[in-house]
Amino acid sequence: MFKKVDKKAKREKRHLRVRKKVFGTAERPRLSVFKSEKNIYAQIIDDINGVTLVAASSLDKDFAVKGGNKEGAKLVGEVVAKKAIEKGIDTVVFDRGGYIYHGRIQELAQAAREAGLKF
Repeated sequence: MFKKVDKKAKREKRHLRVRKKVFGTAERPRLSVFKSEKNIYAQIIDDINGVTLVAASSLDKDFAVKGGNKEGAKLVGEVVAKKAIEKGIDTVVFDRGGYIYHGRIQELAQAAREAGLKF
């Protein structure tokens, strides 16, 4: 018998492995990304104090494009970068959340870089 691979469990295991090394400080917080089937979320987190400094998602009321497609990811990246720069955050550590750097994750990261975040 073949065992079915649990993709969510494998992603969570990868994420924990990456989180051992990726750590956000007050000077250089962590840009964490989560994607569901329908939406995409991004947070900038200070892990030392355990607070979320900036957050954006495709569920926000500001978005004309709803959903978790590449266009939505690009908008979320731009919005999270603009909010971060307004708060004086210009350098972050990118935490892709155990996802491969492809598709929506890549679009979000590139849009955040183009809007002024450095990582």
